Amino acid sequence: MSARTRTVLLRVLLVAYLLVVLRLTLWPRLGDEPAFDWLDSVLAWAHAHGLPQAIGVPVVEAVANVAMFVPFGLLVPPVTGVRLRVAVLLGAGSSALIELSQLAFLPERVPTLQDVAMNTLGAATGVALLALLARRTAARTACTADAGGQDAAGDTVSRTGGAVKPDEAARAAR
Repeated sequence: MSARTRTVLLRVLLVAYLLVVLRLTLWPRLGDEPAFDWLDSVLAWAHAHGLPQAIGVPVVEAVANVAMFVPFGLLVPPVTGVRLRVAVLLGAGSSALIELSQLAFLPERVPTLQDVAMNTLGAATGVALLALLARRTAARTACTADAGGQDAAGDTVSRTGGAVKPDEAARAAR
């Protein structure tokens, strides 16, 4: 995949993700009642089969808030070019703005500081995953370069990691 295609794809994913977050957080009603009845039923079944009673709707909601902002931490840095720490702060600020908007304009919704904390944890988790992915990719690229092969641009790479011109590679292969 070319760098341009990757950039466009990441931008589209970020916009789609942000639209979903806005729908989930700034709509007067989160969802219909049968969805919450279904969650209660699933939790009741899980409790009957060994899930601790302490894990209920509030825990599921907290985990969902973390999960909702993991993509924020994964997508914002590569799309915008901000530093990883800044992406976490942007996640916290975005969450705070959502909660303040709920407070000001959506009396049906219940804004909480816990939501801001959980969303921020989600953004930080996404950033941590992104950093881990970047380290693994860099290590894999370094291993490929050290072993000889091709780099990301498709150039032949020597065992010492230096790029080799195509004609030099052909001579070396003889």
